[in-house]
Order: sequence, then structure tokens, then C-alpha cells
Amino acid sequence: MANYDFFQNRECEYFPCHKGADRENFNCLFCFCPLYTLGGDCGGNFTHTKEGIKDCSGCLIPHRRENYGLVTGKLDKVIAFVKKKD
Repeated sequence: MANYDFFQNRECEYFPCHKGADRENFNCLFCFCPLYTLGGDCGGNFTHTKEGIKDCSGCLIPHRRENYGLVTGKLDKVIAFVKKKD
């Protein structure tokens, strides 16, 4: 592991922000998941609320120490999505 791929903020009032998370290995680096915009293609364990809003509270993929490469490996898709919107 590199030093840049993991960050924790134990002073955060929400730490850890997901129930059942491993506190020792909980990565806060992607506090807001950059893959959210990919909708169903994000690869995470999400549901939708009755209002149709994507609910990622059951997903720990961006918060697992070992998934830094998985998240950053999909950033090209996020960039393409943003470019298409412009």
C-alpha cells in the first residue's frame, strides 16, 4: 500500500459513516464516492429509495483500503460522463 491511497478522519462526527464497517481499515479518502454519477455502472452495492434516489449506505467499496485502484480505475468513465453532460 502507498501512503496516498488511505486516509482516516476519526474526528469526523460520522466516522465511520457506514454500519458494520471495519474501523481500523475504513478509508475516508472517498468520503463522497466519485463513482456515484455512474448510476448502475458504479459496481457498488446500492439500492434505491422509494423516491428513486440512489442509496449507497450499504456499500463499502470506496471505503475499503484495498479498493483505491478499483475506484481510480473507473475515473475515466466518470470523466466521460461529465464531458458528455457539458
